[in-house]
Amino acid sequence: MSGRSGPIAGPGEGRHLLVVDDDDRIRELLKEFLTREGYRVTGAAHSAAARRLMELIDFDLVVLDVMMPGESGLELTTWVRNKAELSKTPVLLLTARGDPDDRIEGLSRGADDYMSKPFEPRELALRIDAILRRTGGKPMTPREIKLGPATFDMERLELMREGKLMRLTEAEAQLLKTLAIHAHSPVERMTLSPDTADITGRAVDVQVTRLRRKLETDPKNPRYLQTVRGVGYMLAPD
Repeated sequence: MSGRSGPIAGPGEGRHLLVVDDDDRIRELLKEFLTREGYRVTGAAHSAAARRLMELIDFDLVVLDVMMPGESGLELTTWVRNKAELSKTPVLLLTARGDPDDRIEGLSRGADDYMSKPFEPRELALRIDAILRRTGGKPMTPREIKLGPATFDMERLELMREGKLMRLTEAEAQLLKTLAIHAHSPVERMTLSPDTADITGRAVDVQVTRLRRKLETDPKNPRYLQTVRGVGYMLAPD
């Protein structure tokens, strides 16, 4: 798949997608392409993993393969629509079968759209954009967020606390911005790490510790920059 060299501003900015496909190659290619379109993308290899992620993270849209071992995409769509807290999450189904009956069944189970494989990645991005525009999605993140006595300006990348400008390193500022974009949703530790060589995520842990000293009243018992066990970190602004 081809695309631009980096993320762009636009409909994808701040939107979190879940891509569910048992084909590792397709899943990773979709993640790469949609990330270049400005989306934040999480992948799952089967329905069980997707369920766990959806119960933990508030996704803006789910891209879901129909033909998977175990629970199918159609069955997972039914589960999403029957679960109160997820019922309004948009679902786009993908399938290698072009039978019109399959498309009708998918839509009857509550899918918002349906695409047959193979497909053009750009068309998929346009369909996702159309669904999010139609359904509204979550409101975009405001320029400033309040963190108790502190305020973070996401455009200037400045943290003010009680009228005092707190010095942030570039890495700390970018980490705080990423968490702010996805406020109240857990962000995976490795997603927060720009250094792919740091497979442990230790650098992120160090940055989080430093940030807590700058914005928390009690850094050892953080109120705003919270740890989500087994996942990473979450920012919980006022």
